[in-house]
Amino acid sequence: MQQIVGKIKSTIFQSDTGFFVGTFRVKETQNEELKDLVNKTITITGLLLEPNEEEIFELSGTYQKHDRYGYQFQFQSYDKKIPEGKDALIDFLASPLIKGCGSKTAKQIVETLGENALELIKENQANLLLVPGMTSKKASNIYLSVLAHSRIDDMLVTLRAKGFTMQEATKLVKVYQDKTLVFLEENIYFFKEFISFDKLDRIFLETHDEMDEVRLLECTIEAMERRSNSSGDTYYFFDEIKDALTSYFKILLLDEDLKQVLELLLQKERIFLEDDKIFLMSYYQMEVDIAHILGRKLTYPKKELQKFSSKLQELENLLGVKYNKEQKEAIKAALENPVSIISGGPGTGKTTIVHAITKMFIELYHLSPIDITTSIALIAPTGRAAKKLSMSTHLPAMTIHRYLKWNKDTNDFGVNEENKNHHKLIIVDETSMIDTYLFSSLLKGTLESAQIILVGDTFQLPSVGAGLILNDLVLSNLFSYTSLQTIYRQSENSYIPFLAKEIKEHQLDTSFKEKKDDYNFIPCESKQIKELLKQIIEKSISKGLKVDDIQVLAPMYKGENGIDNLNFLLQELFNPAGENKKETTYFDVVYREQDKVLQLVNNPDCNVYNGDIGYITAIKEKVDKKGIEIFIDFDGNQVVYSKEDLNNIKHAYAITIHKSQGSEFPHVILPISKNYYKMLYNKLIYTGVSRAKKSLVIIGEENSFLMAVSNDYSTNRKTNLLHKLLSYVKN
Repeated sequence: MQQIVGKIKSTIFQSDTGFFVGTFRVKETQNEELKDLVNKTITITGLLLEPNEEEIFELSGTYQKHDRYGYQFQFQSYDKKIPEGKDALIDFLASPLIKGCGSKTAKQIVETLGENALELIKENQANLLLVPGMTSKKASNIYLSVLAHSRIDDMLVTLRAKGFTMQEATKLVKVYQDKTLVFLEENIYFFKEFISFDKLDRIFLETHDEMDEVRLLECTIEAMERRSNSSGDTYYFFDEIKDALTSYFKILLLDEDLKQVLELLLQKERIFLEDDKIFLMSYYQMEVDIAHILGRKLTYPKKELQKFSSKLQELENLLGVKYNKEQKEAIKAALENPVSIISGGPGTGKTTIVHAITKMFIELYHLSPIDITTSIALIAPTGRAAKKLSMSTHLPAMTIHRYLKWNKDTNDFGVNEENKNHHKLIIVDETSMIDTYLFSSLLKGTLESAQIILVGDTFQLPSVGAGLILNDLVLSNLFSYTSLQTIYRQSENSYIPFLAKEIKEHQLDTSFKEKKDDYNFIPCESKQIKELLKQIIEKSISKGLKVDDIQVLAPMYKGENGIDNLNFLLQELFNPAGENKKETTYFDVVYREQDKVLQLVNNPDCNVYNGDIGYITAIKEKVDKKGIEIFIDFDGNQVVYSKEDLNNIKHAYAITIHKSQGSEFPHVILPISKNYYKMLYNKLIYTGVSRAKKSLVIIGEENSFLMAVSNDYSTNRKTNLLHKLLSYVKN
C-alpha cells in the first residue's frame, strides 16, 4: 500500500454513495517510487466524504494506470492530517473552513492556547474566551466550525474501531449522517440493510449479553426473514419461529419468553398477528397492497374493442399465422381486461400470443413509433427473459429492476408510488419467478389505469423470494385467465413439449425411452455420467455446435455429478488452456479467456443481472502490475471486473435449473442421478425439460428419472395473498 499527503485541488465527480474523483496536489510521500509526484497534481479516485480543498489528506492506495482514464491514485482509505506547527495551525484556523476567524484572530488563538488549540476548543468552548478580544458570538462560530470539521472524521474512526471496513464506515456515514453513532449505540442491527447481520451480531456480542432484549428482538426478525428466504413463506407459526431462532442463532427460549418477545415486536409494529398466523409487518403490508391495487383495477370496466375480429384477421394475413380458438380468446381478453393472465407450458404459443397482443394494441390505438415506447412496457424478471421477450415482439424489453430504476446502493426503486411510470399496457413475462416484494413494487410504480398482462407457467418453479404470486392470482378466479393446452409440434417426431406435459400431469409413458427428432434418453449409472457427457459434447463439437448452442442443466452444485465438477470437465472440452489464452485463478477455480460465465447478482449500473450469461473476452494485467481486470461480454454489453468481483460469477457450461428459469437454450443436456437426492422432484425436472428449444438429451438412471417425475416434493408455501384478494372483493 502506498501513501501520499497533500490537498484536493478540484472535484471532477462525486456520487451519492461517496465515490469521489478529483485532482490532488501531492505535498509529500514516503514511497520512493512516487517521489516524482511531489509538488505535482494527479487524479485520485476512492470513497471520500465531504472533500474540502482547505484540508490536508493522507491517502493510502495504489498509483496505477487505468485503460481509459490514464494514471490515477486509487485510494482505499484516508486520514485528515491535523495541522502541525503554529504556522500550519494558523493557516487552518484562518481558512474558510472556520467561520468568524480571520488571520489576526487565528494568531491570537494559537498564541493563547498553543499548538493543541484544536483539542482545547473541542474540549470546551469557554477556552476560546481566554483569547484577548474574543466575543461570545465569535467563540460560538469558531467552536461549531471546528466541531463540524471533525464530526465525520470522529464517526469514521469510531466505526473503524468497532470493526467496520473503511468502505462500510463510509457507506454508513453517507446514509445515516449524524444519526450514525446514535444507531451504533442504541441498535447496531439497524445497519443490516448494508452490513451483514452476522457481522453486526458479532460486533454487538463483544459488548452485550447474548440474551440482551435488543438482540432477541432483532434475531427474531432476522430468523423470520431467513425462513421466508428458504421456504418462500410470507407468514409463520409460533413453533416455526421458535425452531428458526434455535437453528440460526442457537437461541433457546421457553414458550412464555418467546411470547413476550413477539408481544414487544407487535407493540413496535414490526410484526402482525392474524389468528395463529405471524407476519413480518413488511410481508403483511405487501400482500395487503397487492390486494388493494388489484382490487381497484377490477373496478375498471372492460375496454370495448372496435373491429377486433377484422383487425385480427388482417394480422393473421400479415404474419402468415392462424390463431386457434383459445389463442384468439387470450388475445381478446388481454386487450379488454384491466388484469389478465396467460399460462401455458412449452410449445403452447405464449410467445406467439404476446407478439399478437402488442401488434393489436398498436393497431387499435394507432400508436406512432414514439407512442409505442411511451405506451407499452415489456418486462421480465431476468435479462435473458427480457431479451427473449424483445426478440419475440421486435420491441424493447427490460428487466423489472431496470424498469423500476433499482438503486443497488440504497436497495430501493426510483419508480414508486410517488414517481410512477405512465405506460398504458404492461406485459410481464415469466411471472412465476416474481416474488411478493417485486410484484408489490411493480404495482406501486404503475398507473392504476394501466392494463397488466401476466404471462407465465403456473407449473414452473416458484420465485426464489417469498410468495406464490402467479398461482395465488389464478386461484382467486378474479382475473381473466387463459390456460393454453394445445401443443404445436415442431416436426412430426418432436417430443419435448409433450414430455413436459406428461411430467406435469404425472402420466409419463414408455415413450420417454424412445429416440425422437428432438429428444434422446441415454441410460447409464451415476458413475458413468461424466464420461458419457464428455462423449456427447465431443460429438456435438465435431458436428459444428458451439458452446453457446449447448447448455447443461443440473439440480445442485456439490457432489460427483454436481455443477462444480461438471463445469471443470466442460471447461476443458469447450475451452482448454492454450498459449494464447490468459487465465487467472480465484480460490481453486481457473477462469480463462473465452470462458462461458454466469452473473450471480444484479448490477444495474452495468446493466447486467442475475442469470445473465456472458463470455470472458480478455484478462489484462494492469500497467503497474498490481492486479488484473477481467472483461466479460454479455450480449454486446462489456463489463469490467476486478479479481475481487469474481465472487459474482460462476462458470456457465453447466448451471442450476433454478438459474435457467426465464431462459431457453437451443440444446439442453440434463443429467439425472440418484446422487441429487431431494432435488429430484417433479417441478424441477419439468422446468429443466421446458428450457430446451431444439433438442433435449437426458442422461442417467431410468429409475431416478421416474422417481423425480412421481415425486411431488415441493414445499407448499404459506401465503396470505389469496385470502386478502378474496376479502378485498367481498368488502
